[in-house]
Amino acid sequence: MRPAPTTPSTAPNESNTPGWWTFGHVWLVLAGPVLVVLASFITMYIAYTRVDPVVDENYYQKGLALSPAVQSRDHSDPAHAPASLATPAVKP
Repeated sequence: MRPAPTTPSTAPNESNTPGWWTFGHVWLVLAGPVLVVLASFITMYIAYTRVDPVVDENYYQKGLALSPAVQSRDHSDPAHAPASLATPAVKP
């Protein structure tokens, strides 16, 4: 005797289980990568639409002009350095 043919409504894999999209954990897992992709497109849009300021062509000369001010402000004297910074004496 042959078994009765199954129709789609009586197929063994077809139960009354809800689809994967009805479970909240699936959306929680998928939300992270989707948000990262969305944020990357927003970042790309901002990068292409906003103009970066151009670095001054005389940046090196301006840095050299600051050098005397920095040197005059540097009052480090090795004689007045704290003991923790002094070099240890070599014991014979």
